[in-house]
Amino acid sequence: MKRNVPLMIAMLGGLIMMIQYFIPHQASQDVFDYYTEWAPLVGSFALILGVGSITRVHVHKIRAKAPNWPFSLAVLIPLYLIPLFAFFLPASIGGGTENPSLFDFMYSRVQIPIQATMFSMLAFYIASAAFRAFRAKSALATVLLVTAVIVMLAQVPIGDLLGRWLPDTGLWILRFPNLAAKRAIELGVGFGMLATCLKIIFGVERGWLGGAGE
Repeated sequence: MKRNVPLMIAMLGGLIMMIQYFIPHQASQDVFDYYTEWAPLVGSFALILGVGSITRVHVHKIRAKAPNWPFSLAVLIPLYLIPLFAFFLPASIGGGTENPSLFDFMYSRVQIPIQATMFSMLAFYIASAAFRAFRAKSALATVLLVTAVIVMLAQVPIGDLLGRWLPDTGLWILRFPNLAAKRAIELGVGFGMLATCLKIIFGVERGWLGGAGE
């Protein structure tokens, strides 16, 4: 029961969402609309389960004094404190743009700087990976290096100083060779997603069931 019922629900829901794309009828659209109206409700329960799961994992780490357990406190405290600020203290330090609420203060002064820091660190990782990838060890690596240099110079003002041919060449590379490769990757990703969805719908892939899928 613990395994068969979720499999039946996944199969039924997946087939409904898949078939409605091939039935151009108002009844099919009504079923789709009714189905999607339930999605936020199901997502709310999934959010509760997710918060409970992440709380249990980090509480266990804190109790066991696992390595890096203070980071679990850094996860749990904002997880519960920020919603309290949003629901119960909406105007704790005033309101408006000049005197924002405590929730707005925490979001603009904590969340946004953290995101900016993560993206800044990501830029250094990308630069490091590009440096390793652009070493001209072969003919193909040389082509990749030259193409990357042209595209990057075409995106900055200094490219215009080197001649109008550079921005035009960079734009041509982005519009034709790069777009063709991008579409091929997107097709591959799409077929992979379709195969994964079919495996879940027909019960071949059961990893999402957790222990019940064994």
